[in-house]
Amino acid sequence: MSPGNRLSAHRRVVPRREAGHAGRVTPGGHRAVAVAGLLVIGLVLALAGLFGPPAAAAAADRPIRFAVNDWTGQRISTRLMGAILTRAGFRIEYVDVNYMDQLKQLAAGRIDVAMEFWSTAGMAALEEAVADGEVRLFGETGMIAREEWWYPSYVVERCPGLPDWRSLKACASMFAVPETAPKGRYLGGPVTWGGFDEERVEALGLDFEVPHADTEADLYATLQAAVAKRQPVMLWIYAPHWAPTRFDGEWVAFPPFFEGCYADRRYDCGKPSGPIWKVGAADLPERWPEAAGAIEAFRISNDEMGALIGRVEVDGVDIDAVVDDWMVRNEALWKSWLD
Repeated sequence: MSPGNRLSAHRRVVPRREAGHAGRVTPGGHRAVAVAGLLVIGLVLALAGLFGPPAAAAAADRPIRFAVNDWTGQRISTRLMGAILTRAGFRIEYVDVNYMDQLKQLAAGRIDVAMEFWSTAGMAALEEAVADGEVRLFGETGMIAREEWWYPSYVVERCPGLPDWRSLKACASMFAVPETAPKGRYLGGPVTWGGFDEERVEALGLDFEVPHADTEADLYATLQAAVAKRQPVMLWIYAPHWAPTRFDGEWVAFPPFFEGCYADRRYDCGKPSGPIWKVGAADLPERWPEAAGAIEAFRISNDEMGALIGRVEVDGVDIDAVVDDWMVRNEALWKSWLD
């Protein structure tokens, strides 16, 4: 699901160095052994400082805890960053967290990093938390959040005015199904996603009914079935996601979102769009400076993420396998993020 409207925990531990066996001490030799032992310990610590990975030393107190949300793309971006930091010697822990609770969990010190905070969902709360010093922004992910009415490209043959929303006034009936006829059907996401689509239909005078898919899987099953038969379909699609990368289509061009469209209950605009941000605990740079720098450097595009999501959700490849493959193909890139 998209966070605009909404794994078991896994801990990777850096192996601990095994202690050596103490030698036998002869009577009267305790002080010499003690001094020798202190020298050995000092030498070990010095060598560890010289040759051990500084990231692992900095992270020795506890793992860096990453928020895991309930949609595939966020899980992938989180696992990618976790894999990169694991290679650098950090310990990583993944914690299931509700999207809208992330800021509270960061401020309370229960998690350290949230790899995706969508500017389309809860941006005012994020700005307030940053202003209060409770969390820090670590830059954009490179992905742009978009959620809107979407249709396959072949629909334009029967509704040539698209993507202009005004063309839907003349074409609504072509999207009708028995449950909505003679009105067109716009299939919304699960009701928990919100989106104000019923209000948008009324505000813009569109002849559509807005039933909602029970689940995200149902939403995309409807899309796949319609495309297979080249049937007209209009439904909620968000990005980054596999659907826009695997099907040729376009979002409807509604009047641009503006401040007050929702707040003033006008709804005569499209859904908001904007960057997806990386957010972390306020003390992250002080506690793990190398990790903070790598998180800030992390970038991935909508198209690349959409392709990765497709491998998981459509092709059935395990997330860890998808992440491992990406790490191999992009080794020079992610290593540069650690510099």
